[in-house]
Amino acid sequence: MIRQLEEKTHDFGAVIEFFQPPAVPGYGAASGLAFRLLDKTTGTDYFQFDKLNQEFMAALRKRPELTGLFTFYAANYPQYELKIDNKLAMQKGVNIDKAMENLDIMIGSTYEQGFIRFNNFFKVYVQALPEFRRFPTDVLNYYVKNDAGEMVPYSAFMTVQPQQGPNELTRYNLYNSAAIRAEPAPGYTSGDAINAIKEVAKTTLPQGFDVAWEGLSFDEAARGNEALVIFAVVLVFVYLVLAAQYESFVLPLVVICSLPAGIFGSFLLLKTMGLANDVYSQVGLVMLVGLLGKNAVLIVEYAVQKQEQGMSVREAAIEAAKARFRPILMTSFAFIAGLVPLAFATGAGAVGNRTIGTSALGGMLFGTVFGVVLIPGLYYIFAKLIEGKRMIKDEDVNPFTETYHYGTQDADE
Repeated sequence: MIRQLEEKTHDFGAVIEFFQPPAVPGYGAASGLAFRLLDKTTGTDYFQFDKLNQEFMAALRKRPELTGLFTFYAANYPQYELKIDNKLAMQKGVNIDKAMENLDIMIGSTYEQGFIRFNNFFKVYVQALPEFRRFPTDVLNYYVKNDAGEMVPYSAFMTVQPQQGPNELTRYNLYNSAAIRAEPAPGYTSGDAINAIKEVAKTTLPQGFDVAWEGLSFDEAARGNEALVIFAVVLVFVYLVLAAQYESFVLPLVVICSLPAGIFGSFLLLKTMGLANDVYSQVGLVMLVGLLGKNAVLIVEYAVQKQEQGMSVREAAIEAAKARFRPILMTSFAFIAGLVPLAFATGAGAVGNRTIGTSALGGMLFGTVFGVVLIPGLYYIFAKLIEGKRMIKDEDVNPFTETYHYGTQDADE
């Protein structure tokens, strides 16, 4: 819809920008990135700041990660400067403060009082009539009282000079700032766009100028590498649980090392489908740790049992691969088939559904196909490393409940 509106309004003689509403209602004015260019120096005037802002915008437009760039700051708006001759004002007996206050009332209005009539409350504002403030030069036709109570025209001590200047002056943490808005380009995440802005700011902005973030961009820019921390915590948790189950610090590495095949398939299918690596895909990756880990656990658990029954490491790995081949394929491909409608979803929220579905589908497909071959090989490698070794000297690997026989003379002893 936005592209269609942009095509229909490109020849209106003005730059018209369209934006989606913010992802979190009330958190910002529009979707995308919101940030400011800050002037932390004290010697830069508004025109120099506008020139630097335009150069910064030009550098940002060269980055493929960004689109829809525009800024609210401009120093070329037509304005009128009121120049007061203090000597003439003193000769006329005019107080400058009173003259400016009177001018503010005539042009900008002031609230005086209110009254109730016909059961309604009415406000009273004082202001010059519209026909007397139609043109900028009408200011010179106003009068102000001097110290003697005489009416003195503003034209007697004031002149109007046209010029250009900033449309508005905004501060951010007390610094002069220029508000900038942007959108991530198709195929790029907001994280990619934020990193691109940081890189451009680092290479183009002179000393004393910086970039500050607003709205959702503020939290996202300050978030850091939380996704990597989450994945690390998930892997450590899985490793510790499996280490307790297998009573080994080496065998859980079979499960952990089998995951990269699925992660590669997830990113490959996301890239093929033109989807971004966003929070939806990361949820799918966390889910893959459990789903693909389940396949590896099935093979490793069976191989450990066969090895305890007297098989060699090689025989146990092959036997586990044969025994678990069909159950793994049946459960995995049933799950993959259920993900197909999600990966090709349409309608409202389709992008999120497609992203999480594609992430899980690609990971399960690659992890299953390559896992049935990769996991037995990994088990052979790691099991060989610990073959014949025990964490505790003279450890009894058989549970005590299985060696204790009730009602026998040995048990009584």
